[in-house]
Amino acid sequence: MKNVTDSFVYPGHWPSAGSFGFNTDILATNPINLSVVIGVLIFFGKGVLSDLLDNRKLRIVNTIRNSEELRERAVEQLEKARARLRKVEMEADQFRANGYSEIERDKLNFINSTYKTLEQLENYKNETIHFEQQRAINQVRQRVFQQALQGALGTLNSCLSNELHLRTINANIGMFGAMKEITD
Repeated sequence: MKNVTDSFVYPGHWPSAGSFGFNTDILATNPINLSVVIGVLIFFGKGVLSDLLDNRKLRIVNTIRNSEELRERAVEQLEKARARLRKVEMEADQFRANGYSEIERDKLNFINSTYKTLEQLENYKNETIHFEQQRAINQVRQRVFQQALQGALGTLNSCLSNELHLRTINANIGMFGAMKEITD
């Protein structure tokens, strides 16, 4: 470090102005060059740097402002979306409740309809059974009556002779004649 300070303090160390050459002592020339460059940059670049920084500051401020506006719009949209979501959820709950009650109502209607249909089928079955019983009873009666009639005719035919048969017919005709005179 002593060499660097010596080069500033002792002017004899510097080469004379009449000669031109390269100073190869890096420690002696770098601080001088750097100070000259920095001085020129500060003097001339102060306005440019200030303008660049001001432009950068404006862009950052505009970006922040735009970001704030976008954030506010996003928050508004989020609130609107949340409100729509709440509304849709309420409607969905309402539809769900209505759907469940409608399903229960349809279920009860179906059960009642099925019960009525079963009652009707039971009534039809009972009517059919009653009808079939009456038909069977009537058929049995007809057969019994036919057999009894055939048996009575057979008995009458075997017991009655022609003469007895004619007297019975004449007696019946006489009875019918007397009945006719009474009614006239």
